[in-house]
Amino acid sequence: MSIILSSISQGLLWSIMAIGVYLTFRILDIADLTAEGSFPLGAAVCASLIVAGLSPLLATFIAMFCGMLAGAISGLLHTKLKIPALLTGILTMTGLYSINLRIMGKANVTLLGKETLMRTVQSYGLTSRMSVLIVGLFASLLVIFLLYLFFNTETGLAIRSTGDNEAMSEANGINTNAMKIIGYMLSNGLIALSGALIAQNNSYADIGMGIGTIVIGLASVIIGEVLFRQLSFAKRLLTIVIGSIVYRLIIDLVLQLGIDPQDIKLFSALILAIALSTPLIKKKTKVKLKNTTK
Repeated sequence: MSIILSSISQGLLWSIMAIGVYLTFRILDIADLTAEGSFPLGAAVCASLIVAGLSPLLATFIAMFCGMLAGAISGLLHTKLKIPALLTGILTMTGLYSINLRIMGKANVTLLGKETLMRTVQSYGLTSRMSVLIVGLFASLLVIFLLYLFFNTETGLAIRSTGDNEAMSEANGINTNAMKIIGYMLSNGLIALSGALIAQNNSYADIGMGIGTIVIGLASVIIGEVLFRQLSFAKRLLTIVIGSIVYRLIIDLVLQLGIDPQDIKLFSALILAIALSTPLIKKKTKVKLKNTTK
C-alpha cells in the first residue's frame, strides 16, 4: 500500500510534465527536447527563490513563467530561423544547462529546513505523503481544467488545427508560427512547473535532474494511449495522469525487486520502447489470428 500511495503521489507531480510533453508531441506534432532543460530550469528557479526568502507559491509561478520563456526561445528559433524542431530543442537544452548553473550558483541547491508547498500543507496535520498527494492532485486537476478551457477557445482550436494540418490552417488565415510559439510556451511552462514541484518534494534542485525527462514524459503519454484509445481531449489529459502513475508504479516495483537505481534510466527506455511497439505487436497478432482461423 505504501508503494502504491508513493507511486500515485509521485505520478501526479510528474504527470504535469507529461502533459507538457503531450502538447508538443501530439498536439503540435513536434519532438521538442527543450524539456530536458526547462524541467531543471523550473527546479533551479523555484529552489533559488525559496532559499532567497520568497514564498513557495510565488516561486512556483515564477518558475513556470521562466519555463514559458524557454519555450518561447525554442519557438522563435524553430519558426523564425527555420531551425528543425529536433535541433531547436537540443540548442535550447544545451544553453539552459549553463543558465541553470548560473541561477543556482552551483550544481545543486538544498531546500532542507525551507518552507515548501508540501510542508505548508503538511503543517495542517497531514503526513508527508498525504501532503504530496494533495498538492499533486490539486495541481494536475487544475492544469487539466485550465487546458480544457483554453483549447476550446479560438486560439486553442487554432493550435490544434496547426498540429493537425499546418497547410490547411495557413490557408484559413491562421498564423501557424504564432500558434507554434504559444504551444511551445505552454508545454515548457508546464514542464518547468513540474520541475518546481518535484524540487520542493525532493527538497533539492540539481543540475542533472532533467536527464531522461523526455523519456519519462513520452512513456507516460504512450502508456495512457495504449490503455485508453480514441478519447476526447479532456479525457486524454486524464489518461496521461494515469499513465504517469502507472509508470511510477512500474519503476517503484522494479526498485523493490532489487534493481540497481543506476539502471533505472535504461529500464525507462525499455518501458518506452515496449509501449511504443505495443500497437504494432497487437496489429500483427490480430493478423496472425485471422490467418490461423481461415
